[in-house]
Amino acid sequence: MSIKHFLQFKDLDAGELEHLFERTRWIKEKFKQYIPYQPLGDRTLVMIFEKASTRTRLSFEAGMQQLGGAAIYLNTRDSQLGRGEPVEDAAEVISRMSDLVMIRTFEQSIIERFASRSRVPVINGLTNEYHPCQILADIYTYIEHRGSIKGKTVAWIGDSNNVCNTWLQAAEILDFNVHVSTPPGYEVEPERAGLYGTDHYEEFGDPMDACKDADLVTTDVWTSMGFEAENEERKRIFADWQVDGDMMRVARSDALFMHCLPAHRGEEVAAEVIDGSQSVVWDEAENRLHVQKALMEYLLNDRN
Repeated sequence: MSIKHFLQFKDLDAGELEHLFERTRWIKEKFKQYIPYQPLGDRTLVMIFEKASTRTRLSFEAGMQQLGGAAIYLNTRDSQLGRGEPVEDAAEVISRMSDLVMIRTFEQSIIERFASRSRVPVINGLTNEYHPCQILADIYTYIEHRGSIKGKTVAWIGDSNNVCNTWLQAAEILDFNVHVSTPPGYEVEPERAGLYGTDHYEEFGDPMDACKDADLVTTDVWTSMGFEAENEERKRIFADWQVDGDMMRVARSDALFMHCLPAHRGEEVAAEVIDGSQSVVWDEAENRLHVQKALMEYLLNDRN
């Protein structure tokens, strides 16, 4: 049987994504009304972490329990994966004892190797290259506040990291535009981002130009996990790429601000922005829970 995985955003097409967003709305509504919805009773999610996490672990673990299933946490330091067991061997065993696997790791190749030998759906909880569950939540949050994202403009300010790469993939699938502004030397790498073309994004040297008339302004920390040794140098290089009030003022008057968190006020974003009236970061964080419940339901229903 063919297994559907979610390793990159482009693993789902526009129709599947629209289905997920509608299911997210329905599932969230039940949650807010305290109406139990537990279609995944007797199902087990295994969560494998090689990178530290707050939102990813909490949203997947709580989400699986709310759907009636069980979630098991594995850290590679405490398992045979941390002692040199081949990823492929681990996939064979873990996927025979569970119904879903979520992995948060470093290289994308690790999760692809695992998926190649898994008998159950595998979800990317974050890799160096992509963060597809985050962008599911971000786009759903935009839809919740402003309606369809089709034809809109997203301004990405800062490092062209895994979150940026995933925004670029999403733009191609859902037909919106991304304006990217990074310091010199940190530009988008289309092949690393997994892009089909360049019709849905444009690069800007000046972050103010990228934000002009944007419907959504978003950013992330300047130093992603794994690059801590570059932290002080990045603070110097990225200083002009802090999302501040001036950037938000050149965006559309109803523009939203998002950040996948954790955030460093005074670095990649000014406090007046992340704590301001245009910020939807707390809705964005909560929506990780709801979109991932819809995703797990979809992947298991597709398999069944």
